[in-house]
Amino acid sequence: MASATEAALSATPEPGASRRYHVIFNPNSGAAMALGLTAETLKARFKAHGHDVTIDADEAAGFKERLAAAIASDAEVLVSAGGDGTATALAGALVGSGKTLAVLPLGSANLLARDLKIPLDLDEAIAGLDGMRPIRIDVGAVNGRTFVHKVVVGVIPSIAAAREKVRGIHDIGVVLRFAQYFIHRVGNARRTAVSITSRDTEDRIERVHAVAVANNAYQQGFGKIFSRERLDSGTLTLYVLRRLTIGDVLRLSAEMIAGRWQDDDALSIETVRSVTINAKKPTIAAMIDGEVELLETPLRFKVRPLALSVLAVPPAVETAPDTAST
Repeated sequence: MASATEAALSATPEPGASRRYHVIFNPNSGAAMALGLTAETLKARFKAHGHDVTIDADEAAGFKERLAAAIASDAEVLVSAGGDGTATALAGALVGSGKTLAVLPLGSANLLARDLKIPLDLDEAIAGLDGMRPIRIDVGAVNGRTFVHKVVVGVIPSIAAAREKVRGIHDIGVVLRFAQYFIHRVGNARRTAVSITSRDTEDRIERVHAVAVANNAYQQGFGKIFSRERLDSGTLTLYVLRRLTIGDVLRLSAEMIAGRWQDDDALSIETVRSVTINAKKPTIAAMIDGEVELLETPLRFKVRPLALSVLAVPPAVETAPDTAST
């Protein structure tokens, strides 16, 4: 049976019609800095491919104001030109707006772009925009805050926050200090007691090093690291990591590359439509699609099926072999 994504693709008009694009540009994203990209050079790349575009790189303006201006624009498509955090912020604003999100691969991980099969070469991605089709995908929500990929609590957010401080710095001393911090943080991390409540799984209290709630599920397979085959299943996936030592980090990393990490005995995996995670603390640090912030407990997660329109690369059309006799 065809998935909802495939059905949405088949129901959309043929690609090719020119669209108007409003771009939210984050010049501090990983790939943007690596490419030396500016608002002017990004606009020139769009113009070179004949796109009608507005570039918003006004960092002096508040991000909420920039989002409001983008929503109020006459552009059919709002483009995230930054990392996964920028894409998530745009997604939250676009749900229910009638506009469509497009993603350029300008972050460090580009997880959503990879899931949508967007080319990771910037010029290829821009050139292909008019040929992409809008599809509808699920989003997750935690305490009303939209996420597109995953939310992680436990030891991981503090490590991610430290990594963000040294991102883009190539000084060997800084790299070594971060490695030292990482080893110390993991080696001395204490497990946290959390309660897990859901209609779809057993209610319980767990002592964990980390818990992740993902929008849909991650694949297993050689080289498939945090990759999702489906974005429209209408479910969340709960990943509970009961321990995380340096040995666990090394083993899990190797298992991810080999494509068998979901079988690790330190990890449990469950499919849910909603789940509540609580801890004794009134607030808890959470990494939301790569961005770390404090959330009030309890954390109430739910999925919003097919709530977001995004541009995706159409699947390749398979042609039947020519069976005509010669």
